[in-house]
Amino acid sequence: MNSRYECGDFSQFQEELKKMRDLDDKIVYALNTSLPTESFKGQVDPEAKCRELHRQLQTGYSHRQEAIKNCIVLCADTVKQLKEKREDTRDDVALNKQFKTEQRKLRLLQAELSVEDIIRERTQKAFRERCRLFVNLDSL
Repeated sequence: MNSRYECGDFSQFQEELKKMRDLDDKIVYALNTSLPTESFKGQVDPEAKCRELHRQLQTGYSHRQEAIKNCIVLCADTVKQLKEKREDTRDDVALNKQFKTEQRKLRLLQAELSVEDIIRERTQKAFRERCRLFVNLDSL
């Protein structure tokens, strides 16, 4: 996964998040292809598959959380600097516009944290339903 994220363009950042959420979006498919049916139980180790899938999910969660929080910090700093500049020059229309744009972007980034929580909850529900038979979920 990419450790550098483009925070300046929110649309581009959302596209990057979308790519990072690929496993979560396809969790049912990943579970279906990883876990054996009754006829193939002897050929696949479902406990190992569940543990590996859980590790991949947790890694994805932490990368996305880090990316979103880093962008929030950067954007909040920019908003703070623009606010200070704006107090000095109230009549600067371009500065006011830039300030409002950055404020809007900050709110969108903060909303992404809520989206991330919803995605995590949905993915974990599917994971628990399928892997609870093979692995003790409290040990993960």
